[in-house]
Parts: sequence; C-alpha cells; structure tokens
Amino acid sequence: MKRLINLQPPRISAVMLALLPFVFAFFAYVSFSNERLVANPNDKLLPAMSSFGAAIERMALVPSKRSGELLWWVDTASSLRRLGTAVAISAAIGLVVGIALGALPLVSAGMSPFVASLSMIPPMAVLPILFIVFGLGELSKVVLIVFGIAPVIARDIQGRVREIPRELIVKAQTLGASTWLVILRVVLPLALPRLIDAVRLSLGSAWLFLIAAEAIAATDGLGYRIFLVRRYLAMDVILPYVLWITVLAFAMDRLLRFVGRKAFPWHNAGASV
Repeated sequence: MKRLINLQPPRISAVMLALLPFVFAFFAYVSFSNERLVANPNDKLLPAMSSFGAAIERMALVPSKRSGELLWWVDTASSLRRLGTAVAISAAIGLVVGIALGALPLVSAGMSPFVASLSMIPPMAVLPILFIVFGLGELSKVVLIVFGIAPVIARDIQGRVREIPRELIVKAQTLGASTWLVILRVVLPLALPRLIDAVRLSLGSAWLFLIAAEAIAATDGLGYRIFLVRRYLAMDVILPYVLWITVLAFAMDRLLRFVGRKAFPWHNAGASV
C-alpha cells in the first residue's frame, strides 16, 4: 500500500483539487449572503452577487461624474505604477547589496548586522517618519515598499551567494579572474535565479505596504478606494477590489515564475510552487 506522502494526483485531479476551495468559498458566500438578505434585504455586510456586478460596472465602465475617469482602471494603474517602481528598485538594491554581503567578507563584516537590523524594523512603524521626510506624495509610498522588502531580498541573496561552492570561486581565481570577474561570471549568474524567487516571496509584503500607504495618504489607488468607501459600508465595492488585488498579485507571481523558468530552466527544473 502506498503511503500518503508518496501519492501524486493526476493532472486533471490536481486542477480539480486546486479549484475545489474556490468553489467551496463561492457557494459558502452565496449561502450566507442569501440567508442574511432574507432576514434583512438592506443588509450590506454580504451583498448579493448582482450587487457586485453593478458595482464593477459602475467603477470600471462608467466615467466618474466628478472626474470623468474610469475609477477602477485609474486606481489599478496608479497602484501598479507605485508597486512596479518600488519592486524594481528593491530588486536592484537587494541584488547589489546581497552579492556584496555574500561575496566580500570585508563588506559583510561591516554591513551585514546593519542590513539584518533594517530587515527587522516593522516598516509601518517608520511610515510617519517617511511622510515627514519625503512628504505625502508618490516618493514616500515607494520608499516605504523599498524599505520593507529590499533588506529582506538582500539577505536572501546573501544567503544564496554564501551557498556557492567555494571550489567554483577558487577555480575562477586560478584561471586568473579578478574579484570583479568572479562576481560577474560566477556569482551573478547563480544569484539571479534566486533574485526572482526572492521578489516573488516579497510581493505579498509589497502589496501590504502599498495598500497601507495609499489608505493613509493618496488621492487614487486600490488601497485608497477601499478605505474611502468603507465609511459607507460599501462591501459591493470593497470585496471586488480585494479580489482584483488578489488576481493582480497572483498574475505577477505567475509572470515572475514564467520568466524564471524561461531564463533559468536549470534552476527551476524541480520547482512546482
């Protein structure tokens, strides 16, 4: 008899098992919503599915009476612009700092404790400081995300660099490679695949910091809209926005996974997450 740990579902079964929790959540929501609406037709906590459709149409397809813009798409574009800028900057900083910490002992001795300390500071605790220093504009929001995820990415890259077999570096030096060439030809190619994984793992935190910053100081964005309409208990808008954020985050994760598989197939040969 096969042990449970060794059982692998066929592809079709795996897809069905993956969809099962979503189907269950959908029917659970519909059931509870119908029950509450029967008791109170004006209930706003669990709106009917038709309310979601009307809200999405109003936000995504009907121009705002105040600005003439399609708020759903304006909010999405603003949030993705902020998030994309911050994640790109964080990835660049994390890669450079992580390689320096992992490959250069002198740099590691001086900077590793500092970077580790930065990674442990709750970013939300310094948000007021960022608003004071950088103002309430776009820069403070980007800096918050960078502050929150760049040190974590750097430590992840540092760990990957330190896992590189010493023999590879010694061989490169034996062939006459300088420190710069060792980093460029040996360390960097092995660190880049890990960078993509580190960014994927940081996306959840990046979205969290973005939504928090937009909720406090913004005039557009997905987080701004959610906290704006909460005062009206507009769950028909809040829940679709939350679902949309989830879809965007999932799509970004899948895109990074696809890029990683195509660019570094040898690294992702055994990966399935």
